[in-house]
Amino acid sequence: MSANQSFGGDRITVEVWDAPVRLFHWVLVALVSLSVSTGYLAGNAMRWHVWSGCAILALLIFRLLWGFAGSTYARFAHFVRGPRAVRDYARGLLSRTPSYTIGHNPLGGWMVVLLLASLALQVGTGLFANDDFATEGPLYPKVSKALSDTLSAVHQASAVVLLVLIGVHVAAVLYYLWYKRENLLSPMITGTKQVPARALPPARFPGLARAAAAAIVAAAGLYAILNL
Repeated sequence: MSANQSFGGDRITVEVWDAPVRLFHWVLVALVSLSVSTGYLAGNAMRWHVWSGCAILALLIFRLLWGFAGSTYARFAHFVRGPRAVRDYARGLLSRTPSYTIGHNPLGGWMVVLLLASLALQVGTGLFANDDFATEGPLYPKVSKALSDTLSAVHQASAVVLLVLIGVHVAAVLYYLWYKRENLLSPMITGTKQVPARALPPARFPGLARAAAAAIVAAAGLYAILNL
C-alpha cells in the first residue's frame, strides 16, 4: 500500500490530482471566464482581455511541462490513449455503473487535449490580433495588417469552438454526476477520489519545488514570446 492510499471499508481513498494540477485548473477557469467576458464587453475591458490571454499562455506552458514532468495522473502518457482504449471505454458510456477511473478516462483524456489545443490556438492567434479600433495583440507589430486580420478572424471563430468544447466538458461532468453517479468535480477540489478497494500501481507526486521550477520556466517562456 503506497503512502497516498488509505482504506475506508470496501473502498480506498486515492490521491489523484496534486496541488499544481488543481491550481492550474481553477486559475484557468477564472482566466477563461475573464477572457470571454471582457472579449464580449470590448472597449476598455479589452486591456484585461489581452492580459488574461497572456496569463493563459503562461498556464498552458506550465501544463505542457507538467504533462511530462508532473505527477503520474497529470502526465500525457497516462491519459492520452489509443483508439482501441477509447472504443472499449465508450462501449460502457451508457451504463449507469461508475467507471472509477483513476485520473482522466480515455475519452476525458482526449477532451483535455482538445481543450488545451483550442486554448493554444486562441492565445496564439490573439497575440497577433487586432480589433480595428484600439486593441492590438502584443505581437501585432511583427506581422502585416493583412495577416493580423486573418488571425483575428481565426481568433473570433475559434472562440466559438472553445466555448462548445467547454460546454461539452461541463455537460460530461454533470452526466457522470447525475447519471453514472460518479463525482468528477470533487477530486479537482480535494485532490482525492474514492474507488473500490483493489491493488493499484504506485503513483508519483513530485514536490512543490518541481512545480515552482516549472512555473518559473513557464513565466520565462511567456516573457520570451512577448519579447520576440
